[in-house]
Amino acid sequence: MKIALHGIGVQKEFFPAIHSLFSLLKENGIQFYLTESFHKSLKRQFFDKGKLPETLSKTAIEEMDFVFSVGGDGTLLDTVCLVGRTEVPILGINTGRMGFLATVAKENINDAIQNLLSGKYTLEARSLLSLESDKAHFNGLNFGLNEFTIHKRDTSSMITVHTYINDLYLNSYWADGLIIATPTGSTGYSLSCGGPLITPGARNFVITPVSPHNLNVRPIIVSDESEISFRIEGRSEKFLISLDSRSMPIDASVKLKVKKADFSAKLVKFAPNSYFDTLRQKLNWGFDMRN
Repeated sequence: MKIALHGIGVQKEFFPAIHSLFSLLKENGIQFYLTESFHKSLKRQFFDKGKLPETLSKTAIEEMDFVFSVGGDGTLLDTVCLVGRTEVPILGINTGRMGFLATVAKENINDAIQNLLSGKYTLEARSLLSLESDKAHFNGLNFGLNEFTIHKRDTSSMITVHTYINDLYLNSYWADGLIIATPTGSTGYSLSCGGPLITPGARNFVITPVSPHNLNVRPIIVSDESEISFRIEGRSEKFLISLDSRSMPIDASVKLKVKKADFSAKLVKFAPNSYFDTLRQKLNWGFDMRN
């Protein structure tokens, strides 16, 4: 078995868990490598260089059996970009806070490895958003797991986002921005703006306005077979677009269209934990201070 480990920045208090992870992988005869960014991050933070595994080139990702995302949900989103079309299964080891996507706690790393070796896991396919434009954006990484966002920039004035579904006019959103979220992304930015929760297996997108001027404008759920296009207006000549945690400025002349990507992200899941277990734990459903 070959495994790549990817991380962006890990707090020093998690270093003992990383040492333990390295030891467990070695003890179980698993070949493992660090991505270049993770290797640099650990060296920068004075990690013991003599105990660092060798680095893995981006082109070798497709040769891996699994990729471990070591960090929070933001790290896992970055791992999805790293894996891309190869669809190598991703296991999220949580060193962050919420952990909607990175669900394996450091105390359970050994159990996770044993379950992988014995085949006691499932792969959950998560749909991705794909951005199409008349100009190149995001260095060719034009896909995201959570959401695509259009947002105002450098001004307090609202923007107007004229939105079309399969070339049919939907609405003109007067707002600070507009979010197009996948079921996975429904627990992120969209949720904080009043959007609904959508189960991962649902074949939908949710369109959620950010601070809309008209209070009767509400999020709407559409089929993920839809192609959603936009025309942007505002006092500023520049706007921001983002795919998950990556953002960049554009001007109003750029044509933008969002649809479902023709590949998916494969997330490793272990029984008995389910999506609904995660919702209850992370959102404190059923929790009452009086009890």
